[in-house]
This record gives sequence, structure tokens and C-alpha cells, in this order.
Amino acid sequence: MLVNYNRNYSTFSENNKLPNKTTDEKEKEALVNDSLLKPKVQQFSTSISFEKPNLASNGHVIDPENPHLSHGSAVRQVLAAFVAQLGTINTGMTFGFSAIAIPQLRDANSTISIDEVQESWIASMSSIGTPIGCLLSGYMMDQLGRKRSLIITEIPGLLGWLLITFALNVDMLYAGRFFVGLASGMVGAPARVYTSEVTQPHLRGMLTALSSVGVSTGVLLEYALGSIVSWKICAAISGLIPFTALILMFIFPETPSYLISRNKPEKARKALEHFRGSSYNLDKEMDTLINFSNKNNLKRLTKPREIIIALLQPNALKPFTLLFFYFLIYQWSGTNAVTFYAVDIFQQSGATMNKYLATTILGIVRLLSTILACVLCRKCGRRPLTMISSLGCGLSMLGLGGYMWMNVYWKANNILPSWTWIPVLCIFSYTIACTIGFLVIPWVMIGEVYPVQVRGIIGGLTTMSAHGFIFMVVKTFPFLRATLTEHGTFLLYGFISFFGTFYFYICLPETKNRTLQEIEDYFSGRNSSLKTGKLFCIGKTQNLENKKAETLPK
Repeated sequence: MLVNYNRNYSTFSENNKLPNKTTDEKEKEALVNDSLLKPKVQQFSTSISFEKPNLASNGHVIDPENPHLSHGSAVRQVLAAFVAQLGTINTGMTFGFSAIAIPQLRDANSTISIDEVQESWIASMSSIGTPIGCLLSGYMMDQLGRKRSLIITEIPGLLGWLLITFALNVDMLYAGRFFVGLASGMVGAPARVYTSEVTQPHLRGMLTALSSVGVSTGVLLEYALGSIVSWKICAAISGLIPFTALILMFIFPETPSYLISRNKPEKARKALEHFRGSSYNLDKEMDTLINFSNKNNLKRLTKPREIIIALLQPNALKPFTLLFFYFLIYQWSGTNAVTFYAVDIFQQSGATMNKYLATTILGIVRLLSTILACVLCRKCGRRPLTMISSLGCGLSMLGLGGYMWMNVYWKANNILPSWTWIPVLCIFSYTIACTIGFLVIPWVMIGEVYPVQVRGIIGGLTTMSAHGFIFMVVKTFPFLRATLTEHGTFLLYGFISFFGTFYFYICLPETKNRTLQEIEDYFSGRNSSLKTGKLFCIGKTQNLENKKAETLPK
């Protein structure tokens, strides 16, 4: 039996013969009334207890003294992120396949013979399919949802590896490479957007970075398999990855953000409970999602004119421009030239180490560096890791180009090459520096910086531009090597990377530990809380002034 505190307490006290209150007890009573705590009097009880009206939807009390209750289940979020990004291993396998297949196809005993032109097309054909896949997945994400898009993306990947496995001529290799590239493009944006929308801010950066771990894992698997089996067997094994991802994705629900944008709050709540667990207070996060949707008038965009208008808004156009130039600089620092032609580069660098062993070790280094980058992404933020990458890649490329320049001089003068460990060191240090920032940060930001209404489409456009740059770099590498020489090409990559350092310092905002709503508000001009090199001091001063203004009486 509940009793109204203000009206019935005196009667209740008299009937139950409670002792008279002391002055201290009266003060405590006044504090209880002021704090608006609900009294709860149980029947047949002579005592009064108070409880805070902060309950989870399942009845669990949310205690502010136990901060772990404000976080959902980490295990559930990790599993969802892992399955969503399992398909990114296929992307890494696509990148690494040409490095091991081309030397085998050049062999005199190969069942399919290729020339230099066909070699470049085998390497770059996947990069033609990838931008198309990016564009398709962006549209599918907003129309069909994140989950369905992830399921559909695995189908061309499986088809592509089957075509390569049973290839009888170069044309079948081209077709297979196109389809695995198409799948690589289709999986990129949905995997990252799905992960960012089902994870909380304290886990989002690290778990979204799993996509880069997946890519590095795929590269390592191809390098390792290519050193012990033929390229056909390697392709057959690679086909198991999209098949597994296709099956497992059926287990997980659609993202809450997408369901809210489609006016399905009940399904969104069930999905959120699936990702957070039973002891999490769903009400607060659901209120945040619904309020943000109402504030921004989020609705399904179906007409081309509506989509174009949304894409041209500052909260979409500004981050797109930022990431467009990020990927341009990152790719033209030579990242995928090294990945796609790793075996050849080791052979031409002047290193005496076995080229296949060096390539396999390079894959291991890349994977370990990517795992390290995921941890650092949570601790250090986006800006510092990007700076480390741009400076490290620039120094490594200049070192490699400089050594190759000296190697040409030694060969021309019949001098025995010295310090043959230097090119190996430069390639390995380049891979570490590139992986820590370039291979992780921009892909993480795709899932962070775009407005939810067009996150799928513009995320697809971003990955399309990124893979367009990959195609340009991979296709032009043999041409640059022939015109600028081997060392001149790597020197060019190094200078581009150094230039990027200035761009990133001035323009790149810090999104670490920011909610998706805060980031969208920043690019919309509604707040200036994200730090950049250009606006850091101004923003800090403004924030201090705003805090002072809030404390002044109105």
C-alpha cells in the first residue's frame, strides 16, 4: 500500500506510534522532499524507504555509483562487429592475390600465360569493380538496410573466387577479379556503418577499426597461402570467407538507428536490447535516438531530388570533402602499390632476402600493426595517428627511393651493393606507419562523420572514390616505374605523404569519444566542440567563454 508523503505522513506516523522526530531527522525529511524521491511504504511495515525513479525497462536499478551499468554488453557488440566485418577479409585477399598470382602466372610452366599488359590488368581489374560496388552498397544501405546489404555483398565475392578457381583463360581471371573487387567495394561501407550504429562511443573506434584488421588478415592469408600452394587452390580457400560471412549475418538484427529512421521504434528497441544486454537502461539511448530523429526531421528519402539536396547539405558535403582528400593523399603515398606488387618490389629493391619469405613476414607485420592501431585508435584519437602515418610514410618512401637510387649507381659502376637490409627496413617501417593511421582512421571515420539520413549513399560514394584512387595507383605503378624509374616513383610517393601532414593538421577534426549526434552537429555548424589544428585555440577560447556565460545570472 503506497501512502502519499505530504498528505498522509502525520496520520501514518501517529497510527504506527513512531517516535517524535529530532531536528536532524526533520532536516533529512526536507532534503528528501526537495530531491523528489518517491516514498515507498510496504504494507504491515513500520518503516519508510525511498527509491530513485531511475529504472531500466526490465526493472533493473541504474545505480550512478556503478558506472559499468551505463555500458551495454561489450561481448555482444564485439560479436556483432566481428561478423559484420568478416567480409572485409575478402577485401584483403583481393588485394594480396595479385602479388602471389602474377609471379606464378609468369612461370614458363603456367597453364595460363600472361604478358606485362595482362599482368597490370589482373592486378587492377578488381579496382574497377570496387567503386561500382561502393556505389551500389551505398544505395542499398539506405533502401534495404544495413543488414540486408551485408548479406547481398557476399554473393559476388563467392562467385568471383569460383571463377578464378576454375579459370581456363585470362578472360575468366579478369571476370573473377572484377567480381571479387565488386564484393570488396560493396562490403566496405555497410560493414563500418553497421558497426558504428550498433556500438557505443567508448567501443566504436576500436571495433570499427576491425575492418582494417580484416583487410590485413586477408592480405596475410594470401601471402602465406601463395608461398605454399598454387594460385587456384588459394582462390578456392579464399571463397570460404564470403560464404561464412553470408551465413552468420542472418543471426544479427538491423541497426537501431536505421529502424528509427524507418519509424519502427519497437523493432529498434528489440535490436538495441540485443546489442546491449538485459541489464542496460534502454530508455536513455532510445530517447536520444528518437529525439535526434525528430530534431533533424529524419525521414526516408526516395526521390532523387531529395537525396541530392541532402547530399549537398553542409553536414554531408563537408565531411565528404574532408575524407575525399584524406583518401587521395593516403592512396598516393603508395600504400597499395606496395601491397599489390610486394613480391616484385622486394625483388627490385636490392634486398637479398627471399622475396616470398619477406612478403609473408610483411603480411604478419601489417596484421600486428593493424591490431595495435585498433588499440591506439581508442586511446590516442584520430589526429595523432594520422600525423604519425603521414610523417612515417614520407620518411620510409624517401629512404626506399634513396637506397634504390644508390643501388642503380652501384650497378652501373659494378660496385657490390652495401647495407642490403635498408630497403627491407624501409618497406617494413612504411607498412607499420601506414597501418597505424592511414589504413584505419579514414575507414573508421566513414561510419562516424556522415548524417544518418544519407549515411549509406555518401558512405558508398566515399569508398567508391577511395577505391577509384586504388585503381589509379595500382594501374599507373608500372607506368610510373617505367617513366620516373623505380626510385623516382617512391620519392614521389614520399613527397605526397609529407604534403598530407599539413593538410591533416589544419583540417582533420578529432572525433574520438564523440557521439554520432555530436559529430553531425559539428559539421552542421551547430557546435564547434571537435578540435582541429586550425581552430584548436579559437575553439578552446570559445568553449571557456561559453562556460563562463552559462554561470552568469540571466
